[in-house]
Amino acid sequence: MFNKRTKIKMLLSSGKEGEQVTVMGWVRTFRNNQFIALNDGSTNHNLQVVAALGAFDEALLKRITTGASIRASGLLVASLGKGQSIELKAGSIEILGDSDAEKYPLQPKKHSLEFLREIAHLRFRTNTFGSVFRIRHSLAFAVHKFFHEKGFVYLHTPIITSSDAEGAGEMFRVTTLSPDAPPRNEDGSINFKEDFFGKSANLTVSGQLEGELGAMAFSEVYTFGPTFRAENSNTTRHLAEFWMIEPEMAFHDLEDNMLLAEEFIRYLIGFVMDNNREDLDFLAQRLAEEEKSLPQDKRSELGLIEKLEFVRNNEFQRLTYTEAIDILRESNHNKKKKFQYPVEGWGVDLQSEHERYLVEKHFKKPVILTNYPKEIKAFYMRQNDDGKTVAAMDILAPGIGEIVGGSQREERLDRLETRMREMHIPAEELSWYLDTRRFGTVPHAGFGLGFERMVQFVTGMTNIRDVIAFARTPKNCEF
Repeated sequence: MFNKRTKIKMLLSSGKEGEQVTVMGWVRTFRNNQFIALNDGSTNHNLQVVAALGAFDEALLKRITTGASIRASGLLVASLGKGQSIELKAGSIEILGDSDAEKYPLQPKKHSLEFLREIAHLRFRTNTFGSVFRIRHSLAFAVHKFFHEKGFVYLHTPIITSSDAEGAGEMFRVTTLSPDAPPRNEDGSINFKEDFFGKSANLTVSGQLEGELGAMAFSEVYTFGPTFRAENSNTTRHLAEFWMIEPEMAFHDLEDNMLLAEEFIRYLIGFVMDNNREDLDFLAQRLAEEEKSLPQDKRSELGLIEKLEFVRNNEFQRLTYTEAIDILRESNHNKKKKFQYPVEGWGVDLQSEHERYLVEKHFKKPVILTNYPKEIKAFYMRQNDDGKTVAAMDILAPGIGEIVGGSQREERLDRLETRMREMHIPAEELSWYLDTRRFGTVPHAGFGLGFERMVQFVTGMTNIRDVIAFARTPKNCEF
């Protein structure tokens, strides 16, 4: 059997002297023609494999280069070197894959994140991205564990859809029609009846509307899948393809929604802190080193571990949009014109800089904002009695701003139809959605958590392109 091996993480934590083991991995370094630092991706720590002088053929030793993959079998012995308790005294070494050391991009030195984005297919082999993607895995597992334990049904909503849940129109079109000569109607518009689906289709921006259909039967469902925005935002916070977690709950109001979202975020953070402490400690040290080069006022007041502990152990600050506007408008930051987008009055859409000010400067803790103006929110949000606001809520986190967006949904058919007319959303195209209000409507709510932003928050990475395997951004679709 080829793959009879022990992972390095297991050996370093529980391996015993005198054990005969086989390991496989990639060579990080090879010193003095004798000491191999081997890594298999299960941990950032390497296992030292010792090739005794004179025990192996010179031709074989020349092939043990940085990036090469090997299989080594032998005896675990006490290590005389620093930083490890055991090492492997190799009895046999087999080269599984050669690596030209002069051409291999990942030399044993520090590389910039910008450079590593250019070789995203190899950056997983670095310590930074090893930690990031092991944590991403744990967070994804924790998402399913959290909802499973609460009795939610995992619903796979469509990636290709004919609806626009957000009404923003920033969608990627899916078509099999010829881009050079598409069939046209008499008025010159494209005839989508001849397309694959017989109508205009797009990549989904959200699974929410379909999630609501499931909630009207199962009470509580969640989606976790890729979503797409054709938004030309070339920033450290935006992706064209990203993953969303979207629970939808029947018999929930805005308060229930906020309680669940806060519990969910705390649960995810706690899971990683309990299961990925080694990787978190590495990233915390990396972030601390990175911030040393920043001006004092740009540095985080809390280290990564302290920030996560703080969020895990403290209730989120709650306030209304109106209260937030008052705080921002009267802030010294606004009066001294330090905001790129000055806050002048009620009704403006908050920018990331405003959200981060509330979280990082004013309250110094995560914030839940509620009751936004209806004019800046989606059609499906429940209208409040004041006629001006909707029962919406956003959760803002230190470092990145909005991490969760949600609302109580408008369950009253007449109110929903009126709002759709006001926003020029054709009711006939969403008749299936309106049926949930016609047949047994109930108060219900839901929210969306941007998965990559959650990974960013937990890992301390400052660019969202560094927490997804292969970033899709304007003018970038490599791999």
